[in-house]
Amino acid sequence: MRTPREYQKLARRFFVDRERAALWAKPGMGKTGSTLLTLTDLVLSGDSDRILVVGPKRVAQDVWRDELPRWPDAHDVLGDVVSLVGDVKHRERGLRIPARVYAINYESLPWLVDRFGEAWPFDTVVADESSKLRGFRLGQGTLRARALSRNAHGRIRRFYQLTGTPAANSLSALWGQIWFLDEGKRLGRSFEAYKERWFYSSGEHGKAVLTPLPFAQEQITEALSDLCLTLRPSDWFDLREPVRTRVRVTLPPAAMAIYKRFRKEMYAALDDNRSVSAFSAAAKTMKCLQLANGAAYTNPEGTVWSEVHTAKLEALEEIVEETTDSSVMVAYQFVADRQRILKAFPKAVDLATPRGMAAFKAGDAPLGVGHPASVGHGVDGLQEVCNSLVFFGHWWDAEEREQIIERVGPMRQAQAGKDRPLFLYDIVADGTIDDVVMSRHETKRSVQELLMEAMRRDR
Repeated sequence: MRTPREYQKLARRFFVDRERAALWAKPGMGKTGSTLLTLTDLVLSGDSDRILVVGPKRVAQDVWRDELPRWPDAHDVLGDVVSLVGDVKHRERGLRIPARVYAINYESLPWLVDRFGEAWPFDTVVADESSKLRGFRLGQGTLRARALSRNAHGRIRRFYQLTGTPAANSLSALWGQIWFLDEGKRLGRSFEAYKERWFYSSGEHGKAVLTPLPFAQEQITEALSDLCLTLRPSDWFDLREPVRTRVRVTLPPAAMAIYKRFRKEMYAALDDNRSVSAFSAAAKTMKCLQLANGAAYTNPEGTVWSEVHTAKLEALEEIVEETTDSSVMVAYQFVADRQRILKAFPKAVDLATPRGMAAFKAGDAPLGVGHPASVGHGVDGLQEVCNSLVFFGHWWDAEEREQIIERVGPMRQAQAGKDRPLFLYDIVADGTIDDVVMSRHETKRSVQELLMEAMRRDR
């Protein structure tokens, strides 16, 4: 059973006291847990009945569902989270399940709004990663934001927003989000009014750019002070210790079936007419790690690979979206994963190349991809632009892990004069060997002992 931290209690009180509010906090600060405790209070007091969580696909499908059982008191009151992610048939089936909390991805919002029409049933909405509403304009903007706006101030009584990046690229991103909370009372009834009051337009590379006026930041902050709560890690954490977050992903059913088949038989056929096989226990564990990451080598030389799923890539995308005030470093284990990450993130650089390392150190690349064995020793200067490290895949060598952490760790941050923590993310595939490797790092138990225990659990 989890015990809420003091800052989570603060967020809980802030939300309960307001029908509409935003929580701005970095990943790892417990936004989901704080909100679940809030929803529990609201249901017990009769102030909320049916709740809709809106988020990116992985968040709506897995994060809220997996987090709720970790708070037993909240779970007892709220029950299970029903996911409405998937095709229309799956969504309809989910709506037929009696529940208090439903979760849907942003892309499916237009369908949900049209599905209920005037009979909209959700009195409380939680917009997770609410920066996705930033493009809303009255009568314009993305289809999903426009769809949600139809009910935002008529049929939805409570509306809460969660994000770590409310204005990642510009203060102009705030208006669309805040409109869902106050219908334009604080920042202007229209985006045009917001622009005229706090921005001037200038040309850059042939495009119009909105630049905040000198007093904009202070005035906007003051205007939103009663509506938005910011939680800064430096106010609550010992900056000598990393802020650790385990990002759990659920493999798609087809990918998990392949994983389980291979784990049992040391052979599995893939969808592209290739296959993955192993002839020793060591090879088996390596292939399991590859499958957990999403791509496995299909030839003995390790030069040909097939992609099995993209669950970890989707999780990485969410982390990068939430971390925009510094560059992000990603640690990988297999070349296939490096290639997949570089393809999925066109602005990412390979830290193994001089050009990529130089661009990353200069702050010209938002994402740097490196192997612990090559970046973990003798590399300095990364801490100047980076305080977020993501382990995309995992390996047994704890020393390599600690070495790459130290490249951007607390001591390095202090040396650079940065008053900020290291944010450390481990992307872990549920029900796979990832959990075994993480146990190895946490308990320092032998690899053999952990593998034997995992096999016993499987049987």
